[in-house]
Amino acid sequence: MMMSSSSVKKKMMMRRAPLVLLLVVTVVVANASSPESVINFDTGGLSRGTFPKGFVFGTATSAYQVEGMANKDGRGPSIWDVFIQTPGIEANNATGAVSVDQYHRYKEDIDIMNKLNFDAYRFSISWSRIFPNGTGKVNEKGVAYYNRLINYMLKRGITPYANLNHYDLPQALEERYLGWLSHEVVKDFADYADFCFKTFGDRVKNWMTFNEPRVVAALGYDNGFFAPGRCSKAFGNCTAGNSATEPYIVAHNLILCHAAAVQRYREKYQEKQKGRIGILLDFVWYEPLTRSKADNYAAQRARDFHIGWFIHPIVYGEYPKTMQEIVCDRLPKFTKEEVKMVKGSMDFVGINQYTAYYMYDAHNAKPKDLGYQQDWNASFAYEKRGVPIGPRAYSYWLYNVPWGLYKAVTYIKEHYGNPTIILAENGMDDPGTVTLPKGLHDTTRINYYKAYLTQLKKAIDDGANVVGYFAWSLLDNFEWRLGYTSRFGIVYVDFKTLKRYPKMSAYWFRQLLRRNKH
Repeated sequence: MMMSSSSVKKKMMMRRAPLVLLLVVTVVVANASSPESVINFDTGGLSRGTFPKGFVFGTATSAYQVEGMANKDGRGPSIWDVFIQTPGIEANNATGAVSVDQYHRYKEDIDIMNKLNFDAYRFSISWSRIFPNGTGKVNEKGVAYYNRLINYMLKRGITPYANLNHYDLPQALEERYLGWLSHEVVKDFADYADFCFKTFGDRVKNWMTFNEPRVVAALGYDNGFFAPGRCSKAFGNCTAGNSATEPYIVAHNLILCHAAAVQRYREKYQEKQKGRIGILLDFVWYEPLTRSKADNYAAQRARDFHIGWFIHPIVYGEYPKTMQEIVCDRLPKFTKEEVKMVKGSMDFVGINQYTAYYMYDAHNAKPKDLGYQQDWNASFAYEKRGVPIGPRAYSYWLYNVPWGLYKAVTYIKEHYGNPTIILAENGMDDPGTVTLPKGLHDTTRINYYKAYLTQLKKAIDDGANVVGYFAWSLLDNFEWRLGYTSRFGIVYVDFKTLKRYPKMSAYWFRQLLRRNKH
């Protein structure tokens, strides 16, 4: 059934025509391998050519969210394997035991990326798949898996971007010395990183130490919402922890882990392997709720406690002054030697950017219990004068605020010496229960990507040194505390059969990323 592109567009706008939409999706999928798909998507004037020469477009996932084989082929448990066994933690008792089985289906997934014209894949390596006990004996089956994955990427023209840790600390280290809370983890992480550089660095030229270390410190140790689930009694249902001190200790050790790994790479491998290394930081844009001085200061405190907590030491060798003044003795200090190691320890910074919130001053509400979030002296607002900051996706925290991306990237440029930036995650989710026909027709996601990429291009045009963009995520997958009740993928996964179905957003990217053949 052939239709002109204009008539297809009109039909697509008719929300009350599910049969037509299903046909359109079927036509698109059926024509996946043809040079021109039937639908001509609106890319908002965006194309490869509108971004700088050599700009990299990729997709991103993480090991625990997509691999499966969590307790097989020699992999040791991570803190997430143990954390989600707590009754009531996961929707429908979900686990990453099988997830979407990329361990066996990686070729299919990489082929999809190739067909959609992506350049790169940002994946993570599971520390406990390489070292089941965190240290010591190497699991050769795990090493072989990552070799297969990397080799197949290169074979299909996809550049590997390897992230060393995405929340999944080996459980053995949690049991041995309380994991991230112990300074001992610094050497163990550097040794693990060293092994990865030595083993995979002949082919991997883009390394990241951590994904969102702030999330590990805040959600793992301030409110106990993420593994290992530690917090003060006042802030969550935790059996152990101290929200006033532990988030800061953990963040400090994570920064030292990062810097120690970068030091190893630079001293032993970088010159020969010719790669680069950075870190991935999440950044919600915080906009003052009103024009008052108090709200402006509140928004700035939020930025300092959020992104500044990690990027400030890496760029300037110390924590932001606001944090030093508020947290005082609870904030660990870097030794002179550590400052030398930490300062300048990135070749690029990855920014994961999804959303924005309003912030207002909360100095009057003095907390009786100290904690990381309390230290901000600021409160969140999601609307102003009854108007939401943007339409909400399925996730409670995710509002569609494209201008927030522009402001976040510009902020990094202006406050941190315009470093090389990779927009390392960006995307939105639908409910896990969405049916296949409805899931494939993800025009809301297309509009989200179009608006955010437009703002990214604006930031680049205004001088931000952004060199790449990674959509989150390639696949619907295990979404941490949301389990399988949330779908972030541009590829729909049937969680029962694990069959992959590219969504309309996937084909939108395919059109956007077409290469001009001369």
